Amino acid sequence: MTWIITKYLLTAGMVVFISEMAKRSDRLGGFIAALPVMTFLTLLWLYIENQPEEKIANHAYYTFWYVIPTLPMFLLLPYLLPKLGFWMAMGACVVATVICFGLFALMMKGFGINLL
Repeated sequence: MTWIITKYLLTAGMVVFISEMAKRSDRLGGFIAALPVMTFLTLLWLYIENQPEEKIANHAYYTFWYVIPTLPMFLLLPYLLPKLGFWMAMGACVVATVICFGLFALMMKGFGINLL
């Protein structure tokens, strides 16, 4: 139980750290958020918990493919935010991301990469 609490605190601490950096500097906050910090922590947790190398490698592999259809959200949000407000813009971004992911998964299936 202590281990899970430690993981929660360290992982949540990174989110708080990134949001605090973003308050001080848009560029620095965006840069730190763009780093694969959470993926790195997840891979670290899997390794420390003696997960097989294949599971760790698969996590990294699928993370790569899952990041691609989320990228349009980062361009859509700044465009929609002044027009719709925060919550509507976020909702629209969630819907757009789900649609992008579905279309991307269908497209990648044609190349033999099964994301769903």
